[in-house]
Amino acid sequence: MLRHMQYREVTQDRQAGFIKGESCLTNLVAFYDGLITAVDKGRAMDVIYLDFCKAFDTVPHNILLSKLEKYGFDEWTVQWMRNWLDGCIQRVVVNGLMSSGIECTLNKLADDIKLSGAVDMPEGQDAIQRDLDKLEKWAHVNLMRFDKAKYKVLHMGRGNPWYQYRLGDEGIENSPAEKDLGVLVDEKLDMSQQCALAAQKANRILGCIKNSVTSRSREVILPLYSALVIPHLEYCIQIWGPQYGKDMDLLQ
Repeated sequence: MLRHMQYREVTQDRQAGFIKGESCLTNLVAFYDGLITAVDKGRAMDVIYLDFCKAFDTVPHNILLSKLEKYGFDEWTVQWMRNWLDGCIQRVVVNGLMSSGIECTLNKLADDIKLSGAVDMPEGQDAIQRDLDKLEKWAHVNLMRFDKAKYKVLHMGRGNPWYQYRLGDEGIENSPAEKDLGVLVDEKLDMSQQCALAAQKANRILGCIKNSVTSRSREVILPLYSALVIPHLEYCIQIWGPQYGKDMDLLQ
C-alpha cells in the first residue's frame, strides 16, 4: 500500500501539528511519498528522526509570546495568551519548530521532527549535517533541548554509504526501524513489521475481551470490537496496508 498510492506534493518545510485539515496521516503521507519516489528511482536516502525533550513543559513563554506577535496576532489575543499561560504547568507549542534556510526536506508534527535528504553524493551528507547544525542552533537560541535518547537515523536505498551524523556533540545512532507517529517504518520500507505489530495489539485486546466478558452475543461483542480492536487495525492503514499474503493473513 505504501508504494502504490498517489499523494500530494511534498513541501520543503512542513508542519502538520495543530493545523486544520492536518493529521498524523497527512504528515506521514506527505513525507513518505517523496521518500519512496526517490528510493524507487534508485536514490540513497537518509532520514533523521528527532524529538524535543519535554517540549510542552519547557517552551519559554516569553519567546512563544514574542513569536505570536511576530506572526501578526493582535495585542488582545497575545495578552489573553499571556494571562492564560501565567502559572500553568502544561504547555503547548504553537507552530512547532520554525527554522530558516533548511536545505533538505523537513517534516514536523508538533515536536516530532523528520529530516531527510539524498546521499548519493557527499554533498548530500553535508547538507543534512548543515541542517542538523541549524536545528541545534535554533533549539539553543529558543531554550529548547532535543531528546538524546530519540536521535535516530534510517539509511535507505541501494548503495547507501551509511554516513554518520551528529546533533551538537552527540552522535546519532543508526536504526533498522523507527516508530513514526505510531507506524513502524523500516530501512527497506517494508511494512510487514507494522502489520505484525497491529495484529499483535488487536489480538491482545481480543484476548482481554474474551477473558473479561462472559457474553458472546453480537450486541455485546460488536461494540467492544468496534471501539477497542478496529482502531488498531485501521490507524493510518493508508500508509501501511498489507502488500503480502502473509501480512493479510495476520490481520484477518
